[in-house]
Amino acid sequence: MKDRLFIPVLGLGQMVAFASSYYLLGVTADPMARSAAVAPAVLYTALSAAFLISAVLTPFAGAAIERHGGRSVLAFAHLSFALALAILAAATGVAMLWLGIALLGVCMGTGLYGTAFALVVEQKGREARRGITAVSLIGALGGGLGWPASRALIEAGDWRLACLFWAGAHLAVCLPLTLTVLPRRPATGPRPAETPPAAPVAWDRAMVQIAAIFALAWMVSTAMGAHLPRVLNLLGLAAGPAAWAAGLMAACAIGARLVDLVFLHRSHPVLTLRLASLLHPLGAVAALLGGARLAPLLAAGQGAGNGLLSVASGVLPLHVFGPDRYAVRQALLLTPARYLQAAAPAAYALVLDMSVQTALAVSSLMCLAMLGLTMGLRPRAPT
Repeated sequence: MKDRLFIPVLGLGQMVAFASSYYLLGVTADPMARSAAVAPAVLYTALSAAFLISAVLTPFAGAAIERHGGRSVLAFAHLSFALALAILAAATGVAMLWLGIALLGVCMGTGLYGTAFALVVEQKGREARRGITAVSLIGALGGGLGWPASRALIEAGDWRLACLFWAGAHLAVCLPLTLTVLPRRPATGPRPAETPPAAPVAWDRAMVQIAAIFALAWMVSTAMGAHLPRVLNLLGLAAGPAAWAAGLMAACAIGARLVDLVFLHRSHPVLTLRLASLLHPLGAVAALLGGARLAPLLAAGQGAGNGLLSVASGVLPLHVFGPDRYAVRQALLLTPARYLQAAAPAAYALVLDMSVQTALAVSSLMCLAMLGLTMGLRPRAPT
């Protein structure tokens, strides 16, 4: 029974984690800011600080997973989420709001996809791809369901109720399920605590290539997530249709994960990554040539690319390097992406101020650079 619940419980935890971190301020920032008599930009600055904290902690999270197992790190993350959200709900001023949002960085650094994917690899080794895709698919609902749920809670009470709801979900649902359903790391030798620390993972050409791919991907994804409605508006869509078209991004991201789970799970992950890297440029070309009429294709391409890239972020390191030291290696590979993610919205805003054509050209070139960086990535022979 627990084996059947393993992937659903991991996915549920990711859905709640994303809804209560990445997607929380999308609907709570304005009422939070009004209650503290500050501009919403003050709170988004705190979110940037949270991204930086997440980047700093990511390598340490990878080491903790290797040392203690993903289950223990995920349990710590759910406790951290509950604490940060409780601080937000109890905030009496901007300082406590800043503290609560910044603490979400600890949660994101330890409790998002990297830890969940490491748990799947702990249990399934090289056969982890479908599990990674399934967890990513369920986790993607954190945006699709998280925003409406938070908005409904705000309308039923206020933004504090939304924070308390998500804190309760971590504490009363996710944490108990993590501790009772998720398995401990298989015993394959001496206990990690009884062995000396392993040597650091060396950065080589393949590590640099994959880290650069993930950094470019996260920059484009974060920039588009922050600015897509504005981009669509500049392409000629009115505010209402632009918001509707932007919603295609989340739907297509979920659809792409589903396609990977059902049809592409046996395909080469490098080919999947190459396909993902082409979808944003194709959507951008269509939007620039077709204007408002074809602008929704940009959202569709970006969303589908995001969906495939989320799978690739878990599967590509496994394919190239194998399951040995997966958690530490993947954490190192994602660390540059987490740093650049914090700067992406502001940097893309500057380019977008030049023109929408320039902005889409820049993001498309970044995706094509990702395509070039996939060249030469091959599985390593076991050592």
